[in-house]
Amino acid sequence: MGFGVSIVCAVGALVAGAGVVAMAFPGRPEPWPVHLLRRAAVTAAWAAAAVYSLGLFSVLVSEWDFNDGANSVPAPACRDGFDPATIQGLSHHRSSYLPLRFDCVRDDGSVYSSDAAYGWMNGASAALALSAALFAIGAGYATELRARGAAAAS
Repeated sequence: MGFGVSIVCAVGALVAGAGVVAMAFPGRPEPWPVHLLRRAAVTAAWAAAAVYSLGLFSVLVSEWDFNDGANSVPAPACRDGFDPATIQGLSHHRSSYLPLRFDCVRDDGSVYSSDAAYGWMNGASAALALSAALFAIGAGYATELRARGAAAAS
């Protein structure tokens, strides 16, 4: 299900991105800068949702795998793919959905991440969400400038 949500968001981002590219062709709606900014905001929002949902369901799967039958304690995400020296003294894990992370904690208090991909997922989803907000604000500002220009011309 998690991968499906991410795919739906990615398809939404592609469709919205096609709308942005369509602004380069003749017959585009007027005022085109406002439409371009709105479409860019939607594209960035869908892309942020795609990246975040991919990480969210990765953390959920790691959490679900913990304490779920034989050989599930400590969390498999903290053990699988790591050398024995890294998992030596593993005591528990900490997970978070905002920001995305699944940290493995040793007895001495030192921590290591179960997956380095959470770093870029957090950064990319935050940057895309910020871009979406800035594009939306820009569209509102462009609309306001256009309205003021029309009122001044009257």
